[in-house]
Amino acid sequence: MTKFDVAVVGGGMVGAAVAVGFAKQGRNVVVIEGYAPTPFISDQPMDIRVSAISQHSVSILDKLGAWRSIADKRVCPYRRLETWENPQCRTRFHSDLLGIDQLGYIVENRVIQLSLWEQFSHYSNITVHCPDKLAEIDFSQPCTLTLESGETFCADLVVGADGANSQVRSLASIGVTAWDYRQHCMLINVETQKPQQDITWQQFTPSGPRSFLPLCGNQGSLVWYDSPKRIKQLCSMTNEQLRQEVLAYFPAELGDIKVLQFGSFPLTRSHAQSYSASGCVLVGDSAHTINPLAGQGVNIGFKDVEALLEVTCGQDLHSQQALKRYERKRRPDNLAMQSGMDLFYKTFSNDLGLVKFARNAALKIADNAGPIKKQVLRYALGLN
Repeated sequence: MTKFDVAVVGGGMVGAAVAVGFAKQGRNVVVIEGYAPTPFISDQPMDIRVSAISQHSVSILDKLGAWRSIADKRVCPYRRLETWENPQCRTRFHSDLLGIDQLGYIVENRVIQLSLWEQFSHYSNITVHCPDKLAEIDFSQPCTLTLESGETFCADLVVGADGANSQVRSLASIGVTAWDYRQHCMLINVETQKPQQDITWQQFTPSGPRSFLPLCGNQGSLVWYDSPKRIKQLCSMTNEQLRQEVLAYFPAELGDIKVLQFGSFPLTRSHAQSYSASGCVLVGDSAHTINPLAGQGVNIGFKDVEALLEVTCGQDLHSQQALKRYERKRRPDNLAMQSGMDLFYKTFSNDLGLVKFARNAALKIADNAGPIKKQVLRYALGLN
């Protein structure tokens, strides 16, 4: 039977990153993924799924050799960020506050995944099984994995990078604490009347936030949070009908638009009760999901990758001590980010007059908070 040091189940952005990282350490790695990313063509439409990549994530991707390839394909830097409920009470952030060129980049998820997959060819110690899926795991050491194709092999460490409904987490009997926000999120790619923009903004409304993320050229990604019923209604519309709804319910900052494509998904929060068990370790959405309010999901996933590679470097992969160190490094930060987003979300979901006054006053005060504002921005960008 073929023996690997590490088996990575899930070849998405976080799974591909951890596979490249372990290969750089000299480990023999196998990746199991159901779908390979489609090739990049410069004139193809923008994908619906995009991420706001922080400066810290850029650094991680650069160390893995993938950032240059990502930047050569399609990225949109942004320098400004604004958030508000009442247009007169805004919190504004600018890259100049930290003396950096940009706050981050809006990047299509597939572009990130594809660029990491391109790194696989640079390592003779990475084997990819795709398209294929995990069928079962025998947790005797080393773990034995059986795929749906019938392929069988063993590995010292199994990395669950297979998403919020992680099969690895389930097979390892790791419990999860989760709840539904009772809201759905709609993503709408649009062509904008305005020229290329360098700002991402978010307005809070009683039914949920409305957000804009700049894309390359005169394009943008709109994010519409609302009740499942309302999002279902919006998804049933024609592009022109949806355009009229967007113009009616989004702030004037958007300007006129043309709807290109759209999709939706439910909002949930989850956190694994342990990050490791029985020779398995969880990273990214397999370990935690977060309200996408501030676009931090994949960024904290890349921080997981960084921490896991750090604690296992030069260590025996059977070491429970190393995996426990990984959890001690990441759980508090992930929990703090989840709780912070929830507090922000619930505060702005409340329609009581006194609460509305207090939160708008807080946004106005935050805009003039000086050193505190600077520190908040540093934390959000992963620069602490």
